[in-house]
Amino acid sequence: MKSFKLNFLFSVIAGLFLAIGAFAQTSFSDTNVSYTFDLPSASWKMTVKPSPISPNVEYVYVDKSEGHLEIRKVTVKKDDLISDTIESEEARLQFQPGYVRGKEEVFEGKLKGKVFNYEFIRSGRNMSGRIYFLKADDTTIYTLRFTGERDKLRSIRNETDSVARTFAIKQKTNPEPAAGRN
Repeated sequence: MKSFKLNFLFSVIAGLFLAIGAFAQTSFSDTNVSYTFDLPSASWKMTVKPSPISPNVEYVYVDKSEGHLEIRKVTVKKDDLISDTIESEEARLQFQPGYVRGKEEVFEGKLKGKVFNYEFIRSGRNMSGRIYFLKADDTTIYTLRFTGERDKLRSIRNETDSVARTFAIKQKTNPEPAAGRN
């Protein structure tokens, strides 16, 4: 009876550790960019690291066909709306083979914005795109562009939403004033 209880207790503890590992998040932060975000699983691998010359960041989910993330900073005029930026982006997207415009949705996380969905064909495969337009300030919008095979990207939508929800601008730290001399 004692060994049964010990085995049961061991199984419960092992299950808890596995459950905690399954929900582990990895935080992204780099000195070359002014934002942070959390990756909801270890399946996301960085493929492009930001540098002082190029602040672009890219990740893939398992394989590029399953999910590809590109983060870009867009500078806009002070009075421009997010819809203007989406319209400008769509003007480029509509030339992709099989392009079909999807719906636009309001989105809220640490930053507010909109999500634009679309579909297209790449190498004979049905592809999907989901772009989060997140407004950082009056002249800055960050785009989180997710693309992948239509069904695969749809199956990780909770992860793409999670990345966008946790996307935040780093807080600027004020250096401590130097001690005054008398």
